[in-house]
Formats: sequence, C-alpha cells, structure tokens
Amino acid sequence: MRYFPPNNLCSSASWTCAFRCIALATSLIWISSLSVFAQAGSGSKKATTAKRPQEPELPKATIANVAYGEHERQVLDFWKAESETPTPCVFVIHGGGWRGGSKERTGRIVKVDRLLSAGISVVSINYRFVTQAEDVMPPVKVPLYDAARALQFVRSKAKEWNIDPDRIGATGSSAGACSSLWLAFHADLADPKSDDPIARQSTRPQYAAVNGAQTTLDPQQMKEWIPNSKYGAHAFGITSDGKPGDFEAFLKDREKILPWIAEYSPYELVSADDPPIYLIYGTAPAMGKEQKDPTHSSNFGVKLQEKCLAAGVKCELVYPGAANTTHKTITDYFLTVLAK
Repeated sequence: MRYFPPNNLCSSASWTCAFRCIALATSLIWISSLSVFAQAGSGSKKATTAKRPQEPELPKATIANVAYGEHERQVLDFWKAESETPTPCVFVIHGGGWRGGSKERTGRIVKVDRLLSAGISVVSINYRFVTQAEDVMPPVKVPLYDAARALQFVRSKAKEWNIDPDRIGATGSSAGACSSLWLAFHADLADPKSDDPIARQSTRPQYAAVNGAQTTLDPQQMKEWIPNSKYGAHAFGITSDGKPGDFEAFLKDREKILPWIAEYSPYELVSADDPPIYLIYGTAPAMGKEQKDPTHSSNFGVKLQEKCLAAGVKCELVYPGAANTTHKTITDYFLTVLAK
C-alpha cells in the first residue's frame, strides 16, 4: 500500500527539506547530550582533583621584574621600606630544586609586610634553572652564580634604592636555602679590578636564615646522615643511560666530582669568617635513620650546626622540640638581627 501526501502540501523538494530538518534536529540533540556528559565528567574530575594552594598574598612591589642579566629569568622584585636612612635588606631565593619555582613564592619564606613595617627592604629573585645551563658544568653553577650576580646588582643599587649594603640577610627554602648558604660560606666573588661596576660588589651576605636547606651536596654524607636520600644528581649533570641520574648513579660517580663537591657543597665551605646562620626545619632529626622527607630533613641542620659551632660560627637550629632556640621564624630572626 502506497502513501500519497495531500496535494499542494509537500512536493518532492519539500520532503527533502523536511528530512534535512529532522536530521539537523537529531544532530543537535546528540551534540547537546555529549556536552552535558562532558560537563558532568569535568565536574567529577574537578571534585576529585586537589587544588593547588595559593601563594600567600604579597604587597605590591616598588619595582617589579628588574633585569640583573640578559636571560628572561634573570629578574628580581624590590620592595622599598620607607626610611630616611639606608635600610637593611632581606634577599630571597625561591626553592624548586633549581628546576622550578619563581619569586612569587616569597610569601612562603618571609612576611614581607612585617619586614617593611620594621624598616627592612626586600628583594626576591628569579634565576636560571639547571635545565637551562646549556654547556655549563656542573649545571648547579648557573643558579648559584645567578644568585651571586643578583646580590651584586642589589648592592650596586644601594644608593638609588636606599639600601645599606653592609646589612643584607640571604634567605630561601630548599634549593633556595642551599643557594643562600653557598653565598654565606663561599669566598667572596667580587673582583675589585673589574671594568664592570657590578662585578666589584661583594657576593657575601651578613646573615643567612633558611628553611629546609640541603646543607651538603656530597652523596656519601647524605647517605650516612639520611639513608633514603634521593636528591642531588641533577645538580652535577649526572645521567644514567642518557637520562637524569638517580641517587645510586650520583653515589657511584662521587670520586669523579669531588672537586665540584668541594666548590658547591655548603658544608665543605664553612670557615671561621662566615656570617651567623639560622636554620629551620619542619620535623625533628633522627640521625642515620630513614626520613619521611629526606630532601628537607633536619638531619642536614644538625650536621651543619655541628660544623659551624666547631668553626666558631653562630648557628641557631630550629625544629619541633628543639632546645635553646630564640626565634620561631625566619622573619623573627631578621627582625632581631637586621632591624635597628
């Protein structure tokens, strides 16, 4: 039985148009359904993915992204404390394993507003990562020398920024802490005869106060102090089968890199003329035992404090339950030693 549409209602062309309309409507419904399911899936993912904690809010910098070198990461922020006389300055180096992070982490390390209120200016730097070292060996030389150059640059701005170049405290967390200690312990890199006025400035701070510092880059010491150590091979460009080396490769190659360890490991550089040091960690020490966070263990602090005190260098060590501590935080320490 054949169906014939009523005359003058649907021609052949009209039927074609109708079918197209139906197909279009079906497609739109299908696409809409997919969108709903995608949104539902997205919502579910958001519900189960932990949000990254926001960085603590910082006051607006007096000058932001000031270049101290030619590379895009050789920049710093400066907060100027109001004062009629030259102010002390806290020099901040962010953490991130020398492979990540940025100066926006400053609020994790010090309370900028408290320092400014006490008449202490603040500088926070970015620096090149070990992954940007190109053909420089060992790669850790790049972030360390960037920190040194940035400190020299800040001193070269002392008059313009109203900073006292003889009252500077270096600080940082993790790799930034290690960098700060390296500046404090290493011989001054200033070159008084240089044609570059920045290079004539000192690279040594008058104080260093740091959080979660790796105080040695010697894998043998790290293994003795913290048996489950796993950090450091990347600092010296050690690879295994063409890939970034693990700790065992680091330990195996130790003899080959002893001159680098002597040059870049803070522990090896401690001497009687070094500035006072403040170390803070989040857990109590357990020397020679595996640690929950071996990279930031207070075992590092215990051994550095022993070395400092033996050399006659002041060193305050803070961790939960520590005795003979005076300052609860890095900010408290700087408010005591830098503020008038």
